[in-house]
Amino acid sequence: MRVLERLKPLALAGLIAIGTAAQTNPLQAQSTEVLTVAGGCFWCVESDFESVPGVIEAVSGYTGGKVVNPTYKDVTRGGSGHYEAVQIIFDPVKVSRQRLLEMFFRSVDPTDAGGQFCDRGESYRTAVFVSNKAETALADRVKAEAQQALGQKIVTPVLPAKTFYKAEDYHQDYYKGNSLVFTRFGPKRQAAAYKRYRQACGRDARVAKLWGDAAPFAKGY
Repeated sequence: MRVLERLKPLALAGLIAIGTAAQTNPLQAQSTEVLTVAGGCFWCVESDFESVPGVIEAVSGYTGGKVVNPTYKDVTRGGSGHYEAVQIIFDPVKVSRQRLLEMFFRSVDPTDAGGQFCDRGESYRTAVFVSNKAETALADRVKAEAQQALGQKIVTPVLPAKTFYKAEDYHQDYYKGNSLVFTRFGPKRQAAAYKRYRQACGRDARVAKLWGDAAPFAKGY
């Protein structure tokens, strides 16, 4: 009996610890959703949306085509049918799917059917990928509202979601990477190379010209 009495406090402490861990583990308690979009260079889309409060992570990858487990070379040389795409994992309590879609349309040139900015070809086209009727209706509505606000025809399609293939590790978080890479500007750290590329490609300048103050990520242009 005395042994049981001594064990009771230990058992109680263990239960309290387990309960506390369950309450304080944000990943365990968190309910997330996924929005998949293609907006040209996936480094840029990933960088943009990882700055949004409520977005947990943005993952670069490939989707929309028929080639299984495509590589970056497979996609960028054309013929795979895949887009450079990004899966945006978000907390719907903190930011809504509608808000993310509104930001997406205003962070690209949705009037360009041939690519985005300096990046040309099928893999750099824009698109929104949807998984059900509710997502389709929402994306169509946000697209129509964006077209009305822009005053130009938006050619970004709303497409049925297909298998998403995560891109190679060196593409993930490229915009803040520290690895040394060789560029046309000479050897650069990834973060510095990304900034030079983004500016040279004219992404922010074009988006700011199209959307003005409504552009969420092109401030200062």
